[in-house]
Amino acid sequence: MHIIIVEDDAVIRQELKTLLENALYKVTALEEFTAVASFVLELSPAADLVLLDLNLPDVSGFDICTTIRSKSEIPIIFVTSRTDSMDELTGILKGGDDYITKPFQAPILLARIAAVLKRTHRGSFKEVTKYTCRGVELDIAKGTVCHKEEQMELSKNELKILHLLFQRKGEIVSRADMIEYLWDNQVFIDDNTLSVNMTRIRGKLEKIGVSDLIETKRGMGYRI
Repeated sequence: MHIIIVEDDAVIRQELKTLLENALYKVTALEEFTAVASFVLELSPAADLVLLDLNLPDVSGFDICTTIRSKSEIPIIFVTSRTDSMDELTGILKGGDDYITKPFQAPILLARIAAVLKRTHRGSFKEVTKYTCRGVELDIAKGTVCHKEEQMELSKNELKILHLLFQRKGEIVSRADMIEYLWDNQVFIDDNTLSVNMTRIRGKLEKIGVSDLIETKRGMGYRI
């Protein structure tokens, strides 16, 4: 699932991006706000939901919502510091699917995003939380990896690495792709950090009786 963030406060924007990526959503966070509606409409065929602030430079989130809604049914959730009930009513009348005020609680925001996605996809939305490969099950919701009757809990990064590999089963995933997926290509991340995480994952897999799930392709990356 792909979520677009339209939030001009850099700190809140990064908090939202990190929260959603940790929840294993794909995220596009806008940093320019001169043609928001056009940008969203360009992405909307491949995107699934918009988180939209109201107080943006030069243009109101209400107006952006109106423009988007005239051409697209992509779900829109307002996330704003404006708590007036009339603002909330206006947001819904303009075509918003939900209205969440700041400061928000992360679990509630995630739950309401999931609820909007399920409702607006009219029953076609099925959140994939379990993946299997050669008898190994990855459970995203529980954060665990299982084999037969054995189970191990995973850290956030271990879970994200395995999730990426299971999603691209049979493909070689480069180290560069993994680093970008895990840490948004932050240059201060040492490449060795990925190796440490892979070693820990392999150690946990061995504890549940799995020794050959992840294949290392020298100079290329990893594959399951």
